[in-house]
Amino acid sequence: MAAKLTIGFLGAGKMATALAKGVISAGLVTPSQIRASDPVAGARAYFAKETGAKATTSNTAVVQFANVLIMAVKPAYVGELLEEIRPSLTTRHLLISIAAGVPISKLENGLDAGTRVIRVMPNTPALVSASATAFAPGKSATTADTALAQRLFSAVGLAFQVKESLLDAVTGLSGSGPAYVYLIIEALSDGGVAAGLPRDIATKLAAQTVYGSAKMVLETGQHPGTLKDMVTSPGGTTIEGLHELEKGKVRGVLINAVRAATEKSRKLGL
Repeated sequence: MAAKLTIGFLGAGKMATALAKGVISAGLVTPSQIRASDPVAGARAYFAKETGAKATTSNTAVVQFANVLIMAVKPAYVGELLEEIRPSLTTRHLLISIAAGVPISKLENGLDAGTRVIRVMPNTPALVSASATAFAPGKSATTADTALAQRLFSAVGLAFQVKESLLDAVTGLSGSGPAYVYLIIEALSDGGVAAGLPRDIATKLAAQTVYGSAKMVLETGQHPGTLKDMVTSPGGTTIEGLHELEKGKVRGVLINAVRAATEKSRKLGL
């Protein structure tokens, strides 16, 4: 696969750079098998420096170079980009879109019939190879295409194939979720400072606590409620803290946050 696979990034921002670094590190491709395009000189320079791959201003040149195209532009630019690259796409191309909220139907309607398309929702921890990604294939995508998407995005974290109807929920949960977690880490750090800890120590303790707790969920396979109960001794400190969280309706607020972001993602795709 590595000898035949060529990947083109349409957009060379941080997410594209993270994905390129991930697939290179995983041995799926070498830097010579990657190209990127971006109108911003700084983005091109950063991509080239971080990956060792070439970057250009020409989207068409990237399409001609690669057989797998990863569209990493903002949703507002998708229509214009599809119109530009459409004449250059052939049956050898697979188009993977990571543009948030843009449905497969819009991608397919902007391209010739039969174009192979996969819609993907990664998240920013791809920058540290810890992404949570979900993807859905278009009607012309093959089993080999979905297997390739699985390999590409597993190179920067976890990847799951889902129905497209669930991708807005994925956006609301794991796409937007890092921001929720950063807010929680910041708040935990504030609590530590309020209790007398130095800020730098409080922030590192908070971040490591979230990291370690997440790792426990993933590696033990136990339900979060079970792991929570393991920490919660009768009459102890943890149950006092949990009582305050429940009084503040933290659980409900987080559920509502995911639902609100999901609904916003649906509106973006209209």
